[in-house]
Amino acid sequence: MPEKNKPYTVKITETAWDMLIPHARFLANVSVPAANKLIDTFVEMTNSLAAMPERNPWLEHDAIPFQKYRKLLFGKHYMALYQIQENTVYVTAVMDCRQDYVWLL
Repeated sequence: MPEKNKPYTVKITETAWDMLIPHARFLANVSVPAANKLIDTFVEMTNSLAAMPERNPWLEHDAIPFQKYRKLLFGKHYMALYQIQENTVYVTAVMDCRQDYVWLL
C-alpha cells in the first residue's frame, strides 16, 4: 500500500496514446481547438490521478477480472481505463463511450 500523502506516479501507456490520437484527429476535422482541448483535458485528468486514484469506480464487466481496472471519465464522451500497482497508476486504454467498447475487453 502506498505511503499516506505520497503522490502516485502516473504512466500513460503507448497503447492509451495510440487510442487517444484517432479521437483527437477526428475531432480536429471539425474543430482544432476542440481537439486540443480533448488532449489537454486527458492530460489534466490523468495527472490528477497522482493525488487520489481510488476515487473513480471500477469497470465492471463479465469479461474482465473483478476489480482490475478503474474508469476515468473525461471530456464529454471519453473514458480512460487504468490500474493501480503499488505507487504507480498505469493508464492503459482510452475510448469513446458512445461506441461499443466490449471488443476491447
